[in-house]
Amino acid sequence: MDLRSELLKSIWYAFTALDVEKSGKVSKSQLKVLSHNLYTVLCIPHDPAALEEHFRDDDDGPVSSQGYMPYLNKYILDKVVEGTFVKENVDELCWTLTAKKNYRPEGKSVLPGKDAFRLWCLFIFLSEDRYPLVMIPGEVEYLLKKLCMAMSVELNCVELEDFISQDSVQQNGFTVWAFLEMMNSGKLTRGIAKETISMAIEEVYREIVGDVLKEGYLWKKGQLRRNWTERWFTLRPSTLIYFTSEDRKDRKGNIQLDGNCCVEVLPDRDGKRCMFCLKTLPKTYELSASDTKQRQEWTTAIQTAIRLHVEGKTSLHKDLKLKRREQREQREKRREAKEQELQRLRALQEERERKMAELELLKEAQRQAQTLLEQDELRRRQQHEQLQQALEIQLKEAEEARASMQAEMALKEAEAERQRTRIKELEAMQQRLEEALQQEIKARQDEEAFRYAQARLLAEEEEKMKALMSLREEQEEYIQRAQREKQELKQEMESKSRSLDEAQRQLEEVRANRHRVDQDVVAAQRKLRQASTNVKHWNVQMNRLMHPIGPGEKRSSGGGSFSSFRIPSQKDPGLRLKQKSDEQDEESKENMESRGGCVSDKCLSTNGDMEIP
Repeated sequence: MDLRSELLKSIWYAFTALDVEKSGKVSKSQLKVLSHNLYTVLCIPHDPAALEEHFRDDDDGPVSSQGYMPYLNKYILDKVVEGTFVKENVDELCWTLTAKKNYRPEGKSVLPGKDAFRLWCLFIFLSEDRYPLVMIPGEVEYLLKKLCMAMSVELNCVELEDFISQDSVQQNGFTVWAFLEMMNSGKLTRGIAKETISMAIEEVYREIVGDVLKEGYLWKKGQLRRNWTERWFTLRPSTLIYFTSEDRKDRKGNIQLDGNCCVEVLPDRDGKRCMFCLKTLPKTYELSASDTKQRQEWTTAIQTAIRLHVEGKTSLHKDLKLKRREQREQREKRREAKEQELQRLRALQEERERKMAELELLKEAQRQAQTLLEQDELRRRQQHEQLQQALEIQLKEAEEARASMQAEMALKEAEAERQRTRIKELEAMQQRLEEALQQEIKARQDEEAFRYAQARLLAEEEEKMKALMSLREEQEEYIQRAQREKQELKQEMESKSRSLDEAQRQLEEVRANRHRVDQDVVAAQRKLRQASTNVKHWNVQMNRLMHPIGPGEKRSSGGGSFSSFRIPSQKDPGLRLKQKSDEQDEESKENMESRGGCVSDKCLSTNGDMEIP
């Protein structure tokens, strides 16, 4: 804290004291008086022209602190020279102005006016560098400990904690008037004499505000007569001054301290003990303390003063205040870091709990999916078994039909040899033809059933594909989330991979089943075409039987008609059923070709009829 900042703190109290209405503004006449007094105590030449020019009478209204600061900086503070004035006089001026308005101790005051002024100066020195000026509880405790140490008593921490626990103090810190009220209450200094309190306040005031590192009596050896004389020494960061007595009125000398100075302990001689010397470039000063403890304190204090001068610091307590502030900021940063870490840990814990809940939901969904897959697999197996049984029954029926057709062919050959039983054979042939038509109808119904099963399997395949794609998307999303998580989620990824492999295997099984059903459909179509060919063949045979060849006759190319046999017309149901079966055969053939199937040349001839050996 530089000299300008120290002066501004005192002047701020004087300015606020002149603000009677607490509006943040002061009348121009009062500011003129304040400026004139500041010129006087700061030993600056008066500039009435500048004062009158800045505060012209034609300006409207009072002046705020922002309006007064340019004049204060330009015409007063910029002209201040350190060492040409006594800062205590400036503080007394500002204290006089502010105490008249704000300092009104009630009842029997514990502190005299001089002690209250010194405490006010200590408060300004230790207050924070922001306005309005306050002192944090840590600095108040530090100041009270210094006072109690000067009085050789223990600090009453209970009373201090009770006062600090007030809401206004916790939110804003100590104001100087709250601090003086606490000191005037006498709770912290109960049972201590007023003289002791005043001496302690003066000692702490001189140490902190006056930059006095140490004071006390020492024996000094003269430079000319070489005799020992007792003097009162006052040590500051750059000088060691000695007086005739402790009233500090008759100053006898001033020793300038710099980086070339040093302190050495001397052995006892000339009847003096606890001796030490202070070496400077021009002279060496021999000194003697009252005891070893005092000698150690003085040598340490002088070394501290030399160190402060070398480091360019003018006040030990300013440096200590900055260090305490840095320590508080570091503690605050550590506290904030801990809070942030705790918040991060809480967030991680919440995230972990959320992940665990999601994992449980995923496990439950996986169990449900596994149950559904098992149910689908069981249903698929049952349907496959039913389909296999139906195919076996159809194969048996086809074998029986083949055997019956072979028997019928033998009978037809016998009927060709036996003309007498031709009508009966024709009637039997017609009956077999109707049975063949029934078989064709049944074969077409089977084909429809197979197509329905095929469509259902295709729908199941699409559902499985959708489930597989959904599982793959879930796996990708899970992998992306698992990359940001810890190693503990790897087991879940492996479980998902196994579920995906199981779904892939089930899909392959469904595809294989569909392929087998397609083959069954092809076989059923082949049987249907064979049945159609057999119908056509028996129609040709029946036409031949209806028109027998007589002796010396030739078979006509167009064929004849039998009198007892009716040629079916376009309106005949059997013919329509045959035509419908032929159209369905063509459609199934086209469907098989579109699916990549093929029709064997060994099964069909060029005109679509079965080859008869």
